[in-house]
Amino acid sequence: MEWSIVLEYAWVLLLLIGIEGLLAADNALVLAVMVKKLPEELRKKALFYGLAGAFVLRIGSLFVISFLVGVWQVQAIGALYLLFIAMNHIFRKLVVSKQKSKVEVSDSQKKAGFWSTVVKIELADIAFAVDSILAAVALAIVLPDSGLPNIGGLDGGKFLVILTGGLIGVVIMRYAASYFVALLHKRPGLEIAAFAIVGWVGVKLAVFTLSHPELAVLPEAFAKSPAWKITFYSVLLLIAASGWIFSKDKEQEAPTMTA
Repeated sequence: MEWSIVLEYAWVLLLLIGIEGLLAADNALVLAVMVKKLPEELRKKALFYGLAGAFVLRIGSLFVISFLVGVWQVQAIGALYLLFIAMNHIFRKLVVSKQKSKVEVSDSQKKAGFWSTVVKIELADIAFAVDSILAAVALAIVLPDSGLPNIGGLDGGKFLVILTGGLIGVVIMRYAASYFVALLHKRPGLEIAAFAIVGWVGVKLAVFTLSHPELAVLPEAFAKSPAWKITFYSVLLLIAASGWIFSKDKEQEAPTMTA
C-alpha cells in the first residue's frame, strides 16, 4: 500500500476516534441516566452487559451495512438519518432541554428492575451502533481501495478502519467517557459542534449517493475528487474549531468572589 494511502487511512481513523469520543460521551450520559435508578451494586453489572452488547452490535451492524452500502437507496437513507439525528439533537439541546429540567426529578426516585434496565441499555446500544457505524461508513467509503481482501461487502482496509473506530468508541465509552463528559460540561458548545459534524458527515454521504452511477446527479468521480475532499475536511475542521472557540468555558464564566 502506498504511503499516501496509508496517511489518508490514518487521518480518517483519527477523525473517527475524535467523533467517536464525543458521541461516546453523549452515549455514556444516556447510560448513566438509565442505570442510576438501580441499586449501586447492580449498576456496574448492568453497564457491563450494556457495553458487551455494544461490542456485538457494532460488529453486527457493520457486517450488515457493509453488504448494503453499495445500494444507493441505503446510502440515501443513511444520509437522511445522519442529518436527522444531527438536527434533532441540536434542536433538543437548544430548545427542548431548557423546558425538561423540572420534569425528571420525581422519576429519579423510582426503582427500576435490573433486567428491564439491561433491555433498555441494549435498545439504546442499537441506536448508538447505527449512528456510529453510519458516520464511520460515510467517512471511510470514499477512501481509495487498500488492496486487502473484501470483508463483507467492503474493501478490507475500509472495513478495518470502520471496525477499529467503532470498537475504540466503545472503549472510550467505558474508560474515557468521564473525561469527555467533563469536557462537554465545561464547554457545552462542543456537543452541538459534534452533532453538527455528524450532520456534515451526512452531507458527505449524500454527495456520495448523488454520485452513484444509477443516479448520476453528480459526476461519479466528484465524491472522490481532491476538490470535494479538501472542501469537506476544511468545513469539518472549521466546525470543530468554532465549537471550541465559541463554546463558553463555564469555569471562566463563574463570577469571582471578592473579599
